[in-house]
Formats: sequence, C-alpha cells, structure tokens
Amino acid sequence: MGAIKTVWLALCLLTAVCLADSLQEGFRNPPNSAKPHTWWHWVNDNISKEGITADLEAMKRVGVGGAQIFNVDVGVPSGGVTFMSDRWREMIVHAVKEANRLGIELCIHNCAGWSSSGGPWVKPEHAMLIVVTRAVQVRGPSRFADTLPQPEKRAGFYRDIAVLAFPTPQGNLRIQNLRGKAAYERQDGIQPVAETGAPAESVVSPEGVLNLTALMQADGRLEWDVPEGNWTILRIGYTPTGKDNHPATPEGRGLEVDKLSKEALDAFWNDGMMATVLRDIGALAGKTLNNALVDSYEVGSQNWTPRFREEFQRRRGYDLLPFLPVFAGYVVGSPEISERFLWDVRQTVSELFVENYYGHFASLCRKHGLLFSTEPYGNGTFDDLAAGGRANIPMGEFWIGGGAHETAKLAASSAHIYGRTIVGAESFTAAPEMGRWQNDPYSMKALGDHIFCLGVNRFIFHRYAHQPWLNVKPGMTMGPWGFHFERTNTWWEQGRAWLKYLARCQYLLQQGRFVADVAFYVGEHQPISAPFRPDLRAKGYDYDSLNKEVLLQATARNGRIVLPSGMTYRVLVLPESRFMTPRVLRKVAELVRAGAVVIGPKPEKSPSLSGYPRCDEEVRRLADEVWGNCDGVNVKEHAYGKGKIVWGKSVEQVLAEMKVLPDFEGSPGSRLEYIHRVVGDTDIYFVSNQRQRTEEVEVTFRVSGKVPQLWHPDTGVVESAPVYRVQGGRTVVPLRLDPAGSVFVVFRKSTQPVSHFTSVRAPGVVKHKPGRLVIRKAVYEAIDGAGGADVTARLQQMVRNGTLFVNVNNATMGGDPTPLHYKRLRVEYTLDGKEYTTVVNENADLEIPEREGAGVLPAYELRTVSKNKVELLAWRAGTYELQASHGKILRVKANSPVQTLKVQGKWTVRFPKGWGAPEQVVLDRLISWTEHPDPGVRYFSGTARYEKIIQIPPSLITPDRRLYLSLGEVKNLCEVWLNGKYLGILWKPPFRVDITGAVRPGLNKLEVHVTNLWVNRLIGDEQYPDDCEWQGSQLKAFPQWFVEGKPRPVPQRLTFTTWKHWTKDAPLRPSGLLGEVEVYAVRKVQVPLQ
Repeated sequence: MGAIKTVWLALCLLTAVCLADSLQEGFRNPPNSAKPHTWWHWVNDNISKEGITADLEAMKRVGVGGAQIFNVDVGVPSGGVTFMSDRWREMIVHAVKEANRLGIELCIHNCAGWSSSGGPWVKPEHAMLIVVTRAVQVRGPSRFADTLPQPEKRAGFYRDIAVLAFPTPQGNLRIQNLRGKAAYERQDGIQPVAETGAPAESVVSPEGVLNLTALMQADGRLEWDVPEGNWTILRIGYTPTGKDNHPATPEGRGLEVDKLSKEALDAFWNDGMMATVLRDIGALAGKTLNNALVDSYEVGSQNWTPRFREEFQRRRGYDLLPFLPVFAGYVVGSPEISERFLWDVRQTVSELFVENYYGHFASLCRKHGLLFSTEPYGNGTFDDLAAGGRANIPMGEFWIGGGAHETAKLAASSAHIYGRTIVGAESFTAAPEMGRWQNDPYSMKALGDHIFCLGVNRFIFHRYAHQPWLNVKPGMTMGPWGFHFERTNTWWEQGRAWLKYLARCQYLLQQGRFVADVAFYVGEHQPISAPFRPDLRAKGYDYDSLNKEVLLQATARNGRIVLPSGMTYRVLVLPESRFMTPRVLRKVAELVRAGAVVIGPKPEKSPSLSGYPRCDEEVRRLADEVWGNCDGVNVKEHAYGKGKIVWGKSVEQVLAEMKVLPDFEGSPGSRLEYIHRVVGDTDIYFVSNQRQRTEEVEVTFRVSGKVPQLWHPDTGVVESAPVYRVQGGRTVVPLRLDPAGSVFVVFRKSTQPVSHFTSVRAPGVVKHKPGRLVIRKAVYEAIDGAGGADVTARLQQMVRNGTLFVNVNNATMGGDPTPLHYKRLRVEYTLDGKEYTTVVNENADLEIPEREGAGVLPAYELRTVSKNKVELLAWRAGTYELQASHGKILRVKANSPVQTLKVQGKWTVRFPKGWGAPEQVVLDRLISWTEHPDPGVRYFSGTARYEKIIQIPPSLITPDRRLYLSLGEVKNLCEVWLNGKYLGILWKPPFRVDITGAVRPGLNKLEVHVTNLWVNRLIGDEQYPDDCEWQGSQLKAFPQWFVEGKPRPVPQRLTFTTWKHWTKDAPLRPSGLLGEVEVYAVRKVQVPLQ
C-alpha cells in the first residue's frame, strides 16, 4: 500500500510539473489560439485579390491569429465588386484559400452590414413581425355588415391574428408605456405596476371578449349581430417591423429575419449568403472559415411570430387570445392583470429570441462545423446573458476614450456561467475624434489591460479596412471609424511586439477558471442585461452576473454557490425587486437550506399571470419561511437551514462578516486593476498599472502556502519573485510597475521550502521635481457641436504639484452644459514650456502628465539568478538591507551610484525616399521633427533611421556592471541596433534597453529606427491644393487620375485616403527621437539567499 501511495504521489508531482512546463512554454511562445484577431471590413465593394493576399500576409507577419470579414457601406465610393456577385464570391474563395495557406482563421458576419441578420432574400413573411391593431366602434342591438379597416401594413405584407369584440370600456384608462411593456421596443427591467383596482366599467373583462375571427371573410368583410350596448371590434394582425440589416450596400440590404422563428432563420441561412459561401469554399468550411458572427444587435424589437400564440400557451400555461386587446392599449381584467400579462409577453418574446435566434443560429453553425460568435446585447427584447450563453464565443466591445466597458464584463459573465473559454471583444473602437491615426500601442495599453481585467481574453481589433490597392497609403478607411489597424499604418511592422504581448496575456487568461466571490442574480424581468460594479472590484472583490436559466441549475456545496460550468461564489445577491416567481423562489430557498448565503429583499408576489392568484400565495408563504422576521431594517439576517438570508447590508459588509478578505489590494493611492484565475493548484493574477507613470507598490493577494513568480508578458521572462512575505493569511509582493505596466503574478506550490527576501531597504530617497503645468484652455463640450462650457478655471484649481487627475463627468465639470448629448473635455496646456492638447471623453479619466517618457530610475532591481542566489542592481550608492525569510539581514554596500554617460552631439537621420523629407539630415541636437525648418521633415510620417557613434569608456565595461541605453522620450515606437546586434522593439516607456551583451569599449555604432504616426503627413498634404473632391469629410468619388493610374495633379500630396480627418491648421504631433539619450552603468552584486 505504501509503495502504491508513493507511486501515486510521484505521478501527481510529475503531472503538476508537466502542466507547469506546458503553461510556461505556452506563455513564452503563444499558440495561434491565443493571438489577437481583427475585424476585416470590405468597404463599399472595394475588393481585390492582390489586396486580400497582401492583407493576410501582413496579418500573419505581425501575429494576427484570425480575421472576421464584414461587407459594409460607410459612404466610401463604390469599387464595383458587388455583394454576392460572381466576382464577390471569387474574392471570398480567394480569401479563404489564402488564409488556409497562411494558417489564419477566418470568421464571417452572417449578412452584409454589421447588424444583424437580413438581406434581400428575406421574404416579408419571414421578417421581424409586430402586432398591429385597428378598432371600430359600434352600437347594438344592430347588424354589422362591413369591411373592417386593415391595421398598418409594412413591406407590402399583413396577416390577421384575430378579430375580437368586447363592450367598450368607459373612460380613458389605458396601458402606460405600451411600447416598452409590449416589447415594441427594448426597455430594460420593467416591473409590473402596483395598481390593482379600477372600476369594472373602465376595463375589458376577459370573460366578455368575443372571438369573431371565423366570421370575417378573406377580404376583411365582417357580418355580426351586435348585442345591446357600445361595442369595440378590434382587428388584430401582424406586419413586418420594416427593419433592414445595416449598414449594407444596396445589393446586400433587405428585411431583417424573424428572430422568434426557427423556420424563418432556416430560410435566411439556406436561401442567402451563409449557405452560398459554405458551398463555394467546400472542404475549407469549418476548417479555415470556422466561425460565423452576429455583431451587436441594433435592429430593434419584435413581439410576434406566426407560432407565437401556441408558444405562449405552452410556456405560460394559458391562452393569450382574450388579452390581445392589451396590444391596443386596453386594460383587460385589471391594471395588475394586464401588467402581469405583458410581463408574460416579454418573457415569451425573450425566450423565443434566445432559443430561436441565438440558439438556433448556434445549431446551424454546429451543423456546418462552425463556431458561433456574438455580441449579445443591443435593442432587442431578450436576456443578454442567455443570448451570450448560446455562443461559443460571447463578445463585448470597448471604445477608445471610454464607453461600453460594461459589455466586456457582460460577455465575460456569460462565458463564465455557461462554461465558455474564449471571451472576445470588439477592441479599441474609435469615434472620429478618437481615431484618425492618432493611436499607437502604448496609448492603448492601459485601456486594453483594463479590459483584460474585466475578463476578456481575445481582442478582435476594430478595425482592419481591407486595402484593395498596393500603391497608396494610408489608403482605405472604414469611413471615420476605428483606430486604423492596417498594413498601411506607419507602425504596422513594429506593432508585432505589442501583438506578442497581447498573445502572451491572452494565453494565460484563457487558462483555467475565473475566481469570483459574488454572483449577482439579474432577475426575471425581461429584457435584462447585467449590472456593472466597478466599485466592488475596486475593493478587491470580483463578481459574475447570472440569470434565471443558470440560477435554476445552481447548487450549494460547502457554503458556496456552485454552477454546472464549475464556477463557485461565496454569496448570491438578489436584485432590488419585490417580485419573484415561485419557481425561482423555490430555488433560492433550496440554496439557502443547503448552506448558501443570499443577500436581498423579501419577495412579495409573482410578476406573472401564470397560476395567478395561487402563485402569489406560494410566494408569500415561502418568503415568510425563508426570510422569517428579517425586514432589512430592524432585523437584517435570518438563518434558514444551513445557510442564511441577509437584507439591509452591503455585499462588502457581508463578506467582511464572513471573514472573506479582499482577493486583491494595492498600496493606497495606486490605480491598479486585476483579474484572478486558477489552473489546478496554480493561481494566476494579472496586475495592471492604470497610471501612465511608474508605480512602486505593495500588492496583497489572497493566497498563502504558495510561491509567487513574476511572468512578464512584454518579454516572456519568467522569474521567481525575490521579495515577498506572508501576512494575515495572504501574500504581499512588492512590485515596480512601469507606466501603464503590467505583470502576471503566478502562485505555485513548492515541494520544499523556498528561500526569499521579505523586504528590501534601499539607501536614500530621490525626490523628483514636479513639472510646471499650466492649463491654458479647457472646454467641456458636446461631441456633436451642440454647445459646451469653459471649465478652464475649474481645472486650474485642480492642479496639484504639477499634476492633474480627474474623472470627466457632469459633477466634476460643474454641471451638464448639453443634456442628452455625449460630451468630451478638450484641454490645451503647457508642461515645462511645451504645448500639448488632449481630448478625453465623458466618464473617462484625464491624467496630466499623460505619460512618462524616459521613466523614473529605480532604486534597485532584484533578479533571481538561481535557486539560491539573486542579482542586485544597485542604482543608488549606499547600503542596501535585505531581510531574508529565515530572519537574517544581509547588508550590501554600493560605493558609487549609477554611472551616467550623456550621449550628446550630432545625429544623422536618414529618411526613406518618396515621402517628402530629404534623404538625410544632420541634427546638432535631438528635436521633434515638427521643429525642423524643412517642411519635408516637419510633416514627415513613417520610419526614419537615426545613426550615431558612441564613445564608451573602457572603465564602464566591467564584469560587475550592467549597461543600459535610455532613449528618453520616443514618438512613437523604435527598433534598436548596437554594433549590428538587434536589441528589439521599444513600444512603451521606459524606452530603455540592456546593452551589456552588445556594447564594447571605444566606438559603438548605434542605430535607432523611429516610427511616428500618419497625422503629420496628412496635415502636411493639406497645405497644398486638393486634387480630390469631397462632401465634407467624405470622398465624393475616386478621382479620375487615381482610377486611370496617372500621376496626381498635385504631386506634393503624398498620401491618399478615403476620408478627410485633418485640416491644414491642425496641430502637429511631436515625432522622432526626442531624448535625452543616456548610457547607464549599474553595479550588480550577487546576493546569496541561504
């Protein structure tokens, strides 16, 4: 038995080691599944085979794992390769074959446009449908013999549902907010109103509703003997909503398919684009083109389908026929009964939406070997979480400058509760002001890391506009939208370093299971989305949202709520509602009895007409049993079974009373984000510095008994954390994070004690003199130009020690200058005499200084060299005290500070031919290209090569030193060579690189390739007469010289693009190698851990 146990333990250890090794290898060299994807917009029929090949080869070169094809109309002149034409189909086949050759996954949006599922092949009877009514007033006794007026008819289609008659109610009692309540439009979280009574004569009695449907002839003629009194004849039917898919070119535009009908969706798939494309690509369907997409839902709601009545009967347990007058605004039975009926209508619409649109679309994808991706939210009446749960890859979105971040958390929750691995996001979407070639990888890094912390683990860039031409730059745009992730972008090739960083992050974030303490139940009121609680996450507790469908499958085990997906939570939080159906309440009671802690108010009644009024009696009885005397005011807890109900306390308070410490805490004043996942016995935390300045922090993790490692996604380096301590059952790890820096802190079990340091005390404190910040002009304004307010004085008062940080919102800006308009803050300022302009959208953060160029020098760095030894880099002179885990204090003395060599004198800068700048300039000192007298340099965009010979004294190159090259400030990315040795791409501060292995005594040849943004050249071109015709910012038509391939009339114009984003007077962007350039020689000391 002992031998068997020994072998078993050895196998477990071997398995753990193999898992650790594979995890580390996948991190260093991420597989294709971890690489970011991109949306690939084919714009206004401008498509070419050579462009497709060039696009895909460029994607492969920089590390894009997949592309999602869209066919869109954004107002660019047509290229003539019309949607679904033979030429278009050839382009699709070519794209799939080329992607297969290159090993790139493809996805395709299921129709033209980006929303939602429609096309010219959709027949009106298969379109989205709504209930329409027309009433006729008659008085009896009499004989009615006439043609009933037909209700509204759209798209040439109308069908009858029923003809009903009822005594005309007295007065004007009507259903309020009928459009939302009857699912004509989406309105989240509508609850039944409280009114129960109304005079009998003011309502329609359901028992008094007569069904005259069989008496009406096909032409609408009705013959009926009207009883005594005033009667209303109501003709009820359905017609298409009239919504088309958008934004599609004319050949791809048509009615949106019925979202409540599987039969309609089958016809949409089989008669249209999807079946055609899959037939055309043959065996590559499900292999290379392996995914179909439904983008964000933007085509409105519907409330009918031909089988709605029978589906309603099956699901709700009663016939809706006598309640149909409610669709015309009449109150049937009583206000409460009508409200309950409408609640049931919304419930049924939501269920059919989820099952017959999202669910059946997923089935069709599976049938053809495809995955299904979707952004499961928008303006339809459905349960967002359930819709996302039908997809293989639920997706959110996020915008540069702020916006839609809650959808990322929604998609992550959907993935977690339904057991999906990949959480996608339409990434870095940009409105015109925030895009237009202004963005570089570093400017987007903090935002991207924030989204990772919300649970996204696959970026899908918004966007790559297909470049059909090989001879122009920047070329095609998706109109004014997006951040221009194309092969024609200046930093495309250097951007591969950023993509490698993203792939390493995504690889780890795709492993294991998410860790959360709280489950927020969203409730039953349809339509419904998910709460967004950044306040809770800021306190170190993460959460998921879960819906009714998943809650009903939950169990309680060992005091935790457990889902079939494997997710577990410490508490379940109910929504603030006094309504709950008996079925859900029975589940809540079951969970509490089994040991769960549930926070929320006591329900009083059911919202549904199903089983009414017995349903209310059951709710009251069971609620009394579970909640007991807990009223949320005088009594805030009630034990029930093995668990308890809590009402009237915050989630944080309940967790604290349960002795559940925060999962993550940063040093006070820091702005850190995190996400926690667990893979077997390994805990993985991703930590992001959301400030664009260096932060030295202590981070506390709710982990003990494990050894922390630092996994650096920018380099792939994995090292043991040399300094940490266990405190109060948690592990505290000091971290030095670069501006917008990030690291994975990975905790693993160790089979033997691991020596480490618990603290390090460095000599001296370096005080950095704050910069001089002057706010010159600040305007809080509507983006659409509707107005604004001058807030210059307000911001001037917020400046502290040369810095400014504020969340831009109506409260901090002193009020709302333009209600109901989306706003931004535009700030002009000087920092140390240099002029800057920044624009921040409403609800985003403004931080000045925005970024740290060279980066603050550290006091020290510790690197693990071996199991028993670390390397101390002593950036300061003096004595370092290192407290070892075994209690011993080691003292290391550095006699001199870092040796600094300033690189001064002339620089040779070489520019590529054909882009306006001279072939070579010599700079006496480093300056921004925008400060150069030559307009060709001033307006240059692209990559320039800096060359310089650096004299390195032999005394700096010693075995006990490491040498670093600091480039200071770089706009925007660079690649570095020293003595012909490639040292990599620097895309974020500090722009500093270890040159120890490349430097030599004496003369050293330094070469730095610096790449800026397109902005300056585009502004430069605007200094010359235009040779294109525009409608505002929109290209009116492709100019004749362009179409015929002739020289352009104004040769000084060097760029060509399809949207005008910049004017001649727009401010230029600092560009080039700005410096200061310095070489640091840092003393290194080997320190034993034993």
